[in-house]
Amino acid sequence: MKYKLAIFDMDGTILDTLVDLAEAVNYALRRAGLPERSLQEIRSYLGNGMLRLIRLAAPEDASAELLAELKETFTEYYKAHCSAHTRPYDGIVELIEELRSQGVKTAVVSNKPDFGVQLLVQDYFPTSFDAAVGERNGIAKKPAPDSVNEVLRLLDISREEAVYIGDSEVDIETARNAGMTGVIVTWGFRDEAYLLSLKPDVLVHDIKELRRELL
Repeated sequence: MKYKLAIFDMDGTILDTLVDLAEAVNYALRRAGLPERSLQEIRSYLGNGMLRLIRLAAPEDASAELLAELKETFTEYYKAHCSAHTRPYDGIVELIEELRSQGVKTAVVSNKPDFGVQLLVQDYFPTSFDAAVGERNGIAKKPAPDSVNEVLRLLDISREEAVYIGDSEVDIETARNAGMTGVIVTWGFRDEAYLLSLKPDVLVHDIKELRRELL
């Protein structure tokens, strides 16, 4: 077996969450009387956690009070609507189950708030992961390696025996910072040309290529 553990990013890698995130952002902006953002704009803002998403979507001169208000409104809306349009990418559930059937442990790490990670894992991957870690106090968000290291600790597997799978520049940096092989998918929230410019360890274009790389 090539790896004993596969650690997946969530948004843009295993789940297409873009529309639900965009609707939550624009709901918060509307409530505050601010102009909404396009789907492409919000796509480009994703990957660095909720606070960064809100900061980029808000006007450049937004006050701390306004950002706090937007965060609270976004959080309330997203908790209630995070599964409205979100779906696993085609073939990803089957691939994860195949990995598990082959004895590979699986985990998910995300810069999404931990409540969102746990809700979406419960909804779409109830039996798919040995560990799931979102943004939480005491664990620095990606590209810091803390969340990956926490998974390695929980599952007692060395980084040499693990692989990290993601879709963005944040994931490329996370894998490097964790001292692990990084596999980057092209179906997520970044354009292929941009990803290639960052020289990822491995770039895959579909589930078949990902399966070959992992198994």
